[in-house]
Amino acid sequence: MFSKILIANRGEIACRVIRTARAMGIATVAVHSEADATALHVEEADEAIAIGPAPAAESYLVIERILDAVRRSGADAVHPGYGFLSENSAFATALADMGVAFIGPPVGAIEAMGDKIASKKLAQAAGVNSVPGHLAVLADAEEAVRVAGDLGYPVMLKASAGGGGKGMRVAYNEAEAREGFTSAVNEAKSSFADDRVFAEKYIEQPRHIEIQVLADGHGNCIYLGERECSIQRRHQKVIEEAPSPFLDPGTRQAMGEQAVALARAVDYRSAGTVEFIVDKDRNFYFLEMNTRLQVEHPVTEMVYGVDLVEQMIRIAAGEAISLRQDDVRADGWAIECRLYAEDPYRNFMPSIGRLVRCQPPVQTANVRVDTGVIEGSEISMYYDPMIAKLITKGRDRAEAIAAMGAALDGYYLRGISHNISFLSALINHPRFAEGRLTTAFIDEEYPDGFTGAPRQGTLLDALLAAGVLMHRRTGQREASISGQLAHYRPTFGAAWVVGLDGEQHPVSVEAVEDGFDVGLAGRLIAVRSYWQPGQRLFTGTVNGQHVTIQADPEAGGFRLYHSGVEALVTVRSPRAAELAALMPHKAPPDTSKYLLCPMPGLVVSLDVAVGDAVKAGQTLAVVEAMKMENILRAERDGVIAALNAAPGDSLAVDDVILEFE
Repeated sequence: MFSKILIANRGEIACRVIRTARAMGIATVAVHSEADATALHVEEADEAIAIGPAPAAESYLVIERILDAVRRSGADAVHPGYGFLSENSAFATALADMGVAFIGPPVGAIEAMGDKIASKKLAQAAGVNSVPGHLAVLADAEEAVRVAGDLGYPVMLKASAGGGGKGMRVAYNEAEAREGFTSAVNEAKSSFADDRVFAEKYIEQPRHIEIQVLADGHGNCIYLGERECSIQRRHQKVIEEAPSPFLDPGTRQAMGEQAVALARAVDYRSAGTVEFIVDKDRNFYFLEMNTRLQVEHPVTEMVYGVDLVEQMIRIAAGEAISLRQDDVRADGWAIECRLYAEDPYRNFMPSIGRLVRCQPPVQTANVRVDTGVIEGSEISMYYDPMIAKLITKGRDRAEAIAAMGAALDGYYLRGISHNISFLSALINHPRFAEGRLTTAFIDEEYPDGFTGAPRQGTLLDALLAAGVLMHRRTGQREASISGQLAHYRPTFGAAWVVGLDGEQHPVSVEAVEDGFDVGLAGRLIAVRSYWQPGQRLFTGTVNGQHVTIQADPEAGGFRLYHSGVEALVTVRSPRAAELAALMPHKAPPDTSKYLLCPMPGLVVSLDVAVGDAVKAGQTLAVVEAMKMENILRAERDGVIAALNAAPGDSLAVDDVILEFE
């Protein structure tokens, strides 16, 4: 067995590998860029080595820097995690030349499956169902348009060396094919240092279902069921689960056997994932094989009781896997949500900054948090925006969903924008509960963007009642502090007016043991909690149902977050509510004459000049943030009056890129 493993990665996956290595009694070495000098994975490893500046292209993606760290540390094995160099055959070859083990598959398998074009040809030869496509590198945008027309729209333009949603664009017409080719090439070059792009037919209303395989050097190869990863945004997975609510036993077995056949065809050894597109009739087509650990691997681990990182390490050390196919049994259901530093209310624009508050839910046998950050950590513009992966398990899918909803409500993050409200809305969506999933789920259910979860009656009752309890407890605390002052008058009474995002609700309030009975419109809302002023999580019951609500004090009340809904709740006396209604509201400034940068990022290009007349929908600029290109378009017709930025400029949120006349 290895004595020391260097992890050629960062963030939550580096912490994940460190955790298993420590349990196996193996020392670990972290590598870090200048931006990650104080990162969590650096603190958790036994030793750490600096490898260069913040940009990944100058640190984590530079093979020689990683090899130098291996030499300096004396590590006898390297785990690449996912992304970065995890599927780079040159890196694996260089390690082999040094006599250092690569904790992953053989170079031949990486080369065969890492190239999306070559992998599809191999899959066809191995008898694996494949999507129709043009399996040759596209020379330029014009060829992309021609090939797309031959295949028939819609088509998918994909980076040959891609993964993780990078370098992928769906085109429904010539203009989108031309523009998508350029963006796919740029993202592929930035993320993988490989700008080759090809095209294949895009299957509409597909489900994305993948098979986890394990293979060793002793001829053993098995599959550990499937993961459903259909909830995606911009081809980036958002929610994953195991097993799939869609597959029947026959389809599961057929997909698993084809995955194993492909793994055997390339002499695979390690953990790997074969991804499929599945249509509404359960016809499945090979998409790609990821020759590495997947981001969503925890759901498989929780359902099948297998530590995939440990298996990778043991296989790389020459051991045989102890499981046989007949031993594989699913136990329960698991769901994973990816927490990202992005603002779902602003079209999911990336967010950077410091996590001034970070309070994950308590981890148990059925609640797991994989993260690379803690309170005080910096979310950088240089890397993927993932904050953490939250995984819950239940005896069945409904129980796993309920556990996820509660865990999301209890995950308290402040200092940056994040997508917890959006994840909560997805988890509580009726269509998700029914299992009617496709990769177009988010586009179909939120065509105009995310504005919050539906404000249903019982949910609003919970927010209103919690606001009343917090207001009264705060008042009681003030009374205990100020009660000795002359002229102090307590404001407790039975009649109050609760404001919920400006809408006023007269209520009656009666104190009872452990809480209050709130009368609203002829019905009773019983709220019980031990919440005290200063606590940011309200936990208790509303009409007997357990709830967790995040609460931030705000002028006049509390801003509450629960099940994807955000609301400002105020509690006032009838007279105070009457006066508050007379307060004027400040109108926001008019920014219609400006194109503002929606996120911190780097200007890749400006596609207009001063004096140009532009039409609504026309591309104005491209801004890159967190390894993704964002195309900014004109919202109306106009004429460009001034350019306030240039390609290569780093901009903050709301910096002015250009002005209209």
